Amino acid sequence: MTRVYTAAEVHAALPWPALAQALEAAFVAGVAQPLRHGHALSAADTLLLMPAWNARLVVVKLVTVMPAAAATVQACVLALDRSTGEALALLDGEAITLRRTAATSALAARHLARGDASRLLIVGSGRLAGWMARAHAALRPALTQIDIWGRKGEAAKALARELAAQGLPTAAAPDLEAAVRAADIVCCATTSTTPLVRGEWLAPGTHLDLVGGFKPGMREVDDAAVQRATIVVDTYAGALAEAGDLTQPLARGAITRAHIVAELAELLRTGQGRRRDASEITLFKSVGAALEDLAAAQLVLGLGLE
Repeated sequence: MTRVYTAAEVHAALPWPALAQALEAAFVAGVAQPLRHGHALSAADTLLLMPAWNARLVVVKLVTVMPAAAATVQACVLALDRSTGEALALLDGEAITLRRTAATSALAARHLARGDASRLLIVGSGRLAGWMARAHAALRPALTQIDIWGRKGEAAKALARELAAQGLPTAAAPDLEAAVRAADIVCCATTSTTPLVRGEWLAPGTHLDLVGGFKPGMREVDDAAVQRATIVVDTYAGALAEAGDLTQPLARGAITRAHIVAELAELLRTGQGRRRDASEITLFKSVGAALEDLAAAQLVLGLGLE
């Protein structure tokens, strides 16, 4: 019988250190992961498919985007035995996505942020923002301050109170520019279509973590920020097709392809793109990869590391 894993069970089965280790192993080993593709169910509604597989497991994440529905985005992850095709499990897709997205960014920051980085700014106060703070804090014990800024000030304050109640040193930031200037790591988790963070605000040595934008029309930082940074992406295939923070300045000639120095697998395998000095500004741009769903599902199912 196919096992169904609830959101609570998925979160409980994916502690941050173990998930980061599983993700690193998957990126280093490599898996088959065709670029996600979408199908128009109607003029407004979309079905997205994200498959990936290795020698043990096949996973397919199915995502529906229906703007008129009570819950606009719904997701589930189907896990199949690679050798027999048997359906092993159906996992809550939102929990998988939140957890693996945050852990991937925190894993990249281990290699791209300064070793002494102690102040984290989360730009955004939506569903993903809290998980980004938790993941970075879990993989970077040296953090002494987490600031939350959101366009909805009350939501940012509420998230800051929630994280503080969980023992994280968190406060709401009233002014975005001042918070960016003071931060060592700036993590953007929004669906903005216009830049929020400006390159002129970035102090030397800042690490930018951009996870919110997943369409060519989305922007979280301006051209100046991208121009100042050494850029690493989760995957070339995904980021160069879908990340507006990169595709827009590339199309205008504000940056060239040479600005993007590595994808995460290269960083983890060989150190390509690793921070070179304390003053370098680094940028990690992710749009999500099915490899991450596979690594997380494998861990939930107790199949060990590939």
